[in-house]
Amino acid sequence: MRKVVGYTLVSVDGVAEAPELFVLDFDAEMEANLGEVIGAQDTVLLGRRMYDEWSDHWPRSDDEPFADFINTVQKYVASSTPLARRWTNAERIEGPVEDFVRELRAGDGGDIGVHGSIVLTQALLAAGLVDELRLVVAPRVVGRGRRLFEDGVSHPLELVECTGTPSGSLLVRYRLR
Repeated sequence: MRKVVGYTLVSVDGVAEAPELFVLDFDAEMEANLGEVIGAQDTVLLGRRMYDEWSDHWPRSDDEPFADFINTVQKYVASSTPLARRWTNAERIEGPVEDFVRELRAGDGGDIGVHGSIVLTQALLAAGLVDELRLVVAPRVVGRGRRLFEDGVSHPLELVECTGTPSGSLLVRYRLR
């Protein structure tokens, strides 16, 4: 069985929206952590908003190691409407997303990553389909913005690993129980 791994950049107060505004120093340890995460993945799930943003940005980017990874990996997009932009190895999920992810998870292959897609990550967490969260917690309090965790929703987590980086970020790995 494959693992669904949510990788998200968050502020200390849990904001996940627009991480470029609060992750100001992506140091070598953070880069190595990202390399480890994406090195285990052969499939990525994206929400429609993230797909539209990333399909415009990443094909023109040379920000490694993520650019090569995201531009070549198999991508499935949670969207009720056809994809307007073409991007290598990207296709829209047909039918209920939870059913698609359950089937994908039951098959063979590497980890299934969920990157930067807040609403999709929340839906998969609520459905019990996320096996692991890999958080990069930036040393900033943002105050406002969309948060990874919704009010009133509980998720039991088991700490697997936590490491501080030279820039003051925390690399946190949780298993969902």
